[in-house]
Amino acid sequence: MSEFNIAAVHEAIAAAKPDAECLIFRDRRYTWQQVNDRTRRLANHLRSRGLGVHRERDELAGWESGQDLLALYLHNGPEYLEGMVGAYKARVAPFNVNYRYVAAELRHLFSDAGARAAIYHAAFAPQLAEVLPDLPDLQVLIQVDDGSGNPLLPGAVDYEEAVAAASPDLPDLDWSPDDLYVLYTGGTTGLPKGVLWRIADIFVSGFVGRNSATNEEYGSIDEMIDVAAANGIHALVTPPLMHGAAQWFAFNQLDQGGTAVFPSHPEHLDPVDVWSTVEREKVVAMIIVGDAFATPLLRALEEHEFDLSSLALVVSGGAPLSPRLKEQLLARLPNAMVLDAIGASETGGQGRTFTTKDGNATTGSFTPSSDTAVLSEDVRRVLLPDDHSLGWLAQRGRIPLGYLGDRAKTERTFPVVEGIRWAVPGDRARWRDDGTIEVLGRDSVTIVTGGEKVFAEEVEGALKQHPAVDDAVVVGRPNERWGQEVVALVRLAPGASVDTDSLLAECEQHVARYKLPKQIIFLDEIVRSPAGKADYRWAKEVAVDDATR
Repeated sequence: MSEFNIAAVHEAIAAAKPDAECLIFRDRRYTWQQVNDRTRRLANHLRSRGLGVHRERDELAGWESGQDLLALYLHNGPEYLEGMVGAYKARVAPFNVNYRYVAAELRHLFSDAGARAAIYHAAFAPQLAEVLPDLPDLQVLIQVDDGSGNPLLPGAVDYEEAVAAASPDLPDLDWSPDDLYVLYTGGTTGLPKGVLWRIADIFVSGFVGRNSATNEEYGSIDEMIDVAAANGIHALVTPPLMHGAAQWFAFNQLDQGGTAVFPSHPEHLDPVDVWSTVEREKVVAMIIVGDAFATPLLRALEEHEFDLSSLALVVSGGAPLSPRLKEQLLARLPNAMVLDAIGASETGGQGRTFTTKDGNATTGSFTPSSDTAVLSEDVRRVLLPDDHSLGWLAQRGRIPLGYLGDRAKTERTFPVVEGIRWAVPGDRARWRDDGTIEVLGRDSVTIVTGGEKVFAEEVEGALKQHPAVDDAVVVGRPNERWGQEVVALVRLAPGASVDTDSLLAECEQHVARYKLPKQIIFLDEIVRSPAGKADYRWAKEVAVDDATR
């Protein structure tokens, strides 16, 4: 078993196939050698600004970072993946920023990460400028020209100019398998948390550290290069790279020597653009996010003709893909199969389900990986496959170190059970008779809408900022396109009067737009337990019943 660093892997692939295409976006086509040169230059620019590693892993607890953190505040494009690889080559830890966040959310995220640097699209310069006065540690700003016309922020440098001016030499560093991969996700209270991985562990758990033919971990970089040198598939990265599933898919393809392709309009899902890119670039594999992506993509196939004969694999991750839509996709794509993948920021990949034209389309059950299991309700024992009790989906082996700056949450989420350290992020699950695991979803009140996680308590808090609101409960209601839609049940203060638009305007000041309720139901009473806890089961029944009236 070898321990890999992404920087070293990408250097080796570039040496093996320098003239092969690595990244494609619009009219920009970069070879592996060009990307290797650009990421070296970016690494040297970051180092020239004093960024890097200050304490090695063996001096740190699992919730601590000894590296400077670099925010990636970007739409999809070459700069995102170059930013990640270039940071790794400088021993800087990049992390994802949700570009839908409003100022309050950005301020918390950057502060929580202690970010020293940011690479951001010029379109986001106004939002970043709003929070910069509150972020004294954020000193290195690299702005990517996106045609929006926003000028450089004070002290910022242009991305292309910085890359061009830096040295193309290999950084004089010893990359370590202990260097960090950082992925921010929402916490149980709705606040984002940075999950800290050893880069060698995420390489196996999330990227492509196993030989697909043997399922064994690669023993050396040379063994990987033998596979990568023969691979030339084009893979379409459709969801935003600010989500882990998209990052893992992109690196899975790149680390096998493939080519990452981006749609021309990454700011939103443009189905015609997506299918046109598949047709033009002869895409072999693509990733989508459940029904929220599948529904408009299928609608486009009903309205337009495309040659999609190259497409062999559609991966769905981050949200459920319903059996009906799987069947419709397979009927429209002559040579493709659908892969449902399940995992979490705290576990990496945990299971998968393949569906072909000849198979029965299902959802919710997965063939587990070798390190995936179900823990008992009390998190004290590992359930055997013949025990169908409801428990917790868990992962062992190559799992994260912890949550950045949060010892208590680290110890809760990564308990030791039967002498083994596990990752238990909160999905309820149970074994099925056929040896698959049925995943029932998070035990918390998380709502997944269009692939985005929305935490009920966060939206409730935003609603209660309005003086007319006396109480509020937020739940998810089934929605054909989005998977779930956010619905709010609101009780007004005595004598108060307010309309929906006013409440949404208040909410928008505190949370991103995708978290706003699709409907607000005004009630005379909100049911709570004697202890004051919301009755979410009752609330969901009310929301669903209201939709059928």
